[in-house]
Amino acid sequence: MIKGIDKGVIFMFFAGLLSAFNGALAKMLSEDMSALEIVFFRNIFGVFFILVALYHTRPTLPGGNIKLLIWRGLFGFTAMLFFFYTITKIPLGEAITLNKTSPLFVSILAFFLLREKLSPLGIFSLLVGFLGVVLITKPFGMDVGLPHLLGLLGGLLAAAAYTTIRKIKHVYDSRVIVLSFMGTGVVLPFLLFLIAESYAPPELDFILAKFIMPVGIGVWLLLFFMGITATLSQWLLTKAYSSTNAGIIGIISYIIIPFAILFGSLLGDDFPDIYTLVGIGLIVMAGLLVKKG
Repeated sequence: MIKGIDKGVIFMFFAGLLSAFNGALAKMLSEDMSALEIVFFRNIFGVFFILVALYHTRPTLPGGNIKLLIWRGLFGFTAMLFFFYTITKIPLGEAITLNKTSPLFVSILAFFLLREKLSPLGIFSLLVGFLGVVLITKPFGMDVGLPHLLGLLGGLLAAAAYTTIRKIKHVYDSRVIVLSFMGTGVVLPFLLFLIAESYAPPELDFILAKFIMPVGIGVWLLLFFMGITATLSQWLLTKAYSSTNAGIIGIISYIIIPFAILFGSLLGDDFPDIYTLVGIGLIVMAGLLVKKG
């Protein structure tokens, strides 16, 4: 048992490290590319890796709920787009913390859509998490902006994607579910690029951006490493949840936040102020409490 827990913790530790590093790569790429392009190229690599895996080992589950599979793809793509846009505009640690509000939103969506009970501890955790969001976004000051709101909306959409997965995981192979998300993340950006050629107002730059072919070996190397680290992070995450108790892994998953703050600082982000640090702490606490509730 201890050996299994240790193995799962190690897997999750490195999954968090790679995921934060992946966010840092996205922030570096944002100097040369829009968030939409980053999502597009990241998913192209992902689709390739998933198709190779499916060719090697065919799925055995029957499928049969294509509507929810499509919704999972749409929710996942939009959440990723908002997440990467947020990364390009605000400190990496704040962006990833706002994205980690998704467990709180999962509880809310599961209550309304799946009729799952929400305990008093769960309700308390939602209030704690909301207070943490307030401290990070500072809505009554001058620091809050569209990136913070989109970061929070990305957490909500990620929760919607996770909730959808819970409805279809018994009928679709996990690789097929991931492929629906990554395939959507290739097709929709392509369509948005076409729209942006004739209509791309600056206020909609988070979703409409013209396609500009990446130039330079450095940019292509960053894109390649981003695809590799994203895929490896997902593999380690799967191994972690397969190796030990999901509750323990959920706790360790928040290791991504200090890694993100570290990488963000190395890239020039300001170190979080005391309000942001307290807000981060409250969101982590809420995420841990909601898993118990």
